[in-house]
Amino acid sequence: MRPSDYPPPFSPSEFIAAPREPEIEVGVLIVGAGPAGLACAIRLGQLLEETPELAERLGEVPVAVLEKGKQPGSHLLSGAVVNPRSLRRLFKDRVPTHEMPFFGRVEHESVYFLTAKRAMRIPAPPTMRNSGNYAASLSQLGRWLAGQAEEVGAVILPETTGHKLLVGDGRVRGVKTGDKGRGRNGEELPNFVPGDEVQAKVTVLAEGTQGHLTGIALDRFALQGDNPQVWALGVKEVWKVAKPLGRVIHTMGWPLRPGAKYREFGGSFIYPMGDDMVTIGMVVGLDYRDVELSVHDVLQELKTHSLVRKLLEGGERVAWGAKTIPEGGFLALPKRLHAPGLLIAGDGAGLVNVPALKGIHYAVESGRLAAEAAFSALQRGEAPGRRGALAGYDEALEQSFVWRDLKQVRNMRPAFGRGFWLGGAMAGAMTASRGNFPPGDASLEHDAEQDLIRTDRAKSYPVSDGKLTFDKLSSVFLSGNQTRDDAPNHLRVRDRVPPEIAELWTRMCPAQVYEVGDDAGDGDVQVEVTPSNCVQCGAITAKGGRLTPPEGGSGPEYKLT
Repeated sequence: MRPSDYPPPFSPSEFIAAPREPEIEVGVLIVGAGPAGLACAIRLGQLLEETPELAERLGEVPVAVLEKGKQPGSHLLSGAVVNPRSLRRLFKDRVPTHEMPFFGRVEHESVYFLTAKRAMRIPAPPTMRNSGNYAASLSQLGRWLAGQAEEVGAVILPETTGHKLLVGDGRVRGVKTGDKGRGRNGEELPNFVPGDEVQAKVTVLAEGTQGHLTGIALDRFALQGDNPQVWALGVKEVWKVAKPLGRVIHTMGWPLRPGAKYREFGGSFIYPMGDDMVTIGMVVGLDYRDVELSVHDVLQELKTHSLVRKLLEGGERVAWGAKTIPEGGFLALPKRLHAPGLLIAGDGAGLVNVPALKGIHYAVESGRLAAEAAFSALQRGEAPGRRGALAGYDEALEQSFVWRDLKQVRNMRPAFGRGFWLGGAMAGAMTASRGNFPPGDASLEHDAEQDLIRTDRAKSYPVSDGKLTFDKLSSVFLSGNQTRDDAPNHLRVRDRVPPEIAELWTRMCPAQVYEVGDDAGDGDVQVEVTPSNCVQCGAITAKGGRLTPPEGGSGPEYKLT
């Protein structure tokens, strides 16, 4: 039995519209105020400062950024240890590194292999070395980048979703934003406000992981590569602690199981956030097979280990969040990252180095390069809607360190589908050979196409004690979730499925959105959905459902993640 056997009621054509008379016109429209989108806005602002005649031709709003959260940063979550090279390149001498919102430079780090009772320190693999990088909160970095973008003229529109892609004459012409003020059944409430058509000369999709319009564009313009994207789910907490943590810690092994039949690939991170806070998270690939696996509960289990318990002793949990991570890397890149009038950047393009646990500096670099490609296509005598007018973006990315880094580690993630020990041995050979051994490219399978098994995995999850371990609902509360109880359902799943599929979704979701309902007959059960719990992590899209755009301003209100 596979989740892919029960596809959701969804068609990409629902989310494509022909443009009408423009309601709002901008020069460049960026969808997503994350690192890629904001870096794109900042670089465009810098270039337009140097060419005021082009800025004038682009109209009253040369650069606009749509952000579906309450504010920039509201939906941003990562580890995060940031390689500063792309930010330094973006700002040059305008902003020195010490003025960026980092918690501190990484000076010491440890990697442990865990068993249930022991923690064995091992040498840090070359891909995981972080000396010279900086600990950060991605949500705080996002808010700071938004301020930098506004300083150079970008207009940021928060609480605004990109709902439909506007396509006319074979090119992207902007997006239709989502309605606000609809009830659970789609009815117009007294505060109803319809969405707007925002038309642009160039549209940059920088939506991040599981980007809605990115998926629509990949389908509409046949941009998919040879392999599907695969995903991981990360669940993290921020703790105020009694003692400062003077190092970066990564763990592998327990509580995940090493056998190939489980396909449990992942590990944990524990990072310092100044002297009085740490962030701890668990990341697990969504190609796992056991219907009882729950990443949230595996994180709670991890905290009971003596190594981790000591770090958190006397502390208090102050924030929680969850997000998917694209893990296909080089193998899953689209065959093109542009179409007429369109560019795709950041996590939406899959620019994440899984062995290095890094994606933020790739997002920033891709956003910068997208800005330069858009700027070039907007010059007099050029037309950004012409086929190939934006191809310089792909060419620049292929010449960048982003491409080189991802190519070298391209086969590491699929190697772990053979189990932890064999995968680790193969990863070592790939590291030593800089990706030249084994030759060629591995292949990937959709996460939802893995056959399911059932074990008694859930028996090992600790009971919530409200001090060290916590349940899902109290965790959602800490996310600052802003979703109305009567908001329309933005989640598409089959409402009648076999019990194993319903339990898979129930266990998988870190926000307790899905529940196994009543017997529906013929061996199936009803799936109960509580969309107001959703923190828009995107895991359901990887495992057989579909996340569609929620109402603007809904979802989490992350401040420390």
